[in-house]
Amino acid sequence: FVLTQGPRFASGLPARFLLAFLYSAIPLAALAIVAGGHWRALFRPLRGVDALWMIGFALLNIAVTLLVGQITVRVMDTTANSAIAGVGHMAGSDRLAFFALTGIQLFGEEIMSTLPFLALMYWLCGRGGIGRKTAIAIATLIVALLFAAEHLPTYHWNVLQTLMGVGVARIVLLLPYLMTKNLLVSAGTHILNDWIFFGISNLAAATAHDP
Repeated sequence: FVLTQGPRFASGLPARFLLAFLYSAIPLAALAIVAGGHWRALFRPLRGVDALWMIGFALLNIAVTLLVGQITVRVMDTTANSAIAGVGHMAGSDRLAFFALTGIQLFGEEIMSTLPFLALMYWLCGRGGIGRKTAIAIATLIVALLFAAEHLPTYHWNVLQTLMGVGVARIVLLLPYLMTKNLLVSAGTHILNDWIFFGISNLAAATAHDP
């Protein structure tokens, strides 16, 4: 609601930053109400090796995304991500604001994926008596579906494209959290991944305008 309906009630760059912040703050506040101070368990101090995890998984996801993208364009009509396509045509200050804004929003996307994953793990393992590996597989697939559904408006409700592209990417982007149990690492991976795509779009636009 914050991301889709919020702009109807507030406009301008400060309002957009506020809405992006609320996207992370609302679920964290809800978690704090339920779990008290234990919400901090999502975040651990970053170590030097965590930067390698971020870079490695970001590059892995880029490779997977490009592979899935090649398959997708061969089997169906696809819709471009307007955010990625448009960043190359922004002015310098607008581009910096866009990168900062998306960084905050992508952090929220990790929260909105990790919390349902952990809730499903608690229910499947604790209440359902399902083994941990099976629970991880089920929870990951459900979260991937939810994450893809969240991006349907971005791709003009192209369901199959969104499931193949965004859903598969969500599975890869969940791996850093599974490896480190640190949401900061998975968020850093996600931000780095998308910023690379934005940067490529910016470079391509700049090259196209060169004489």
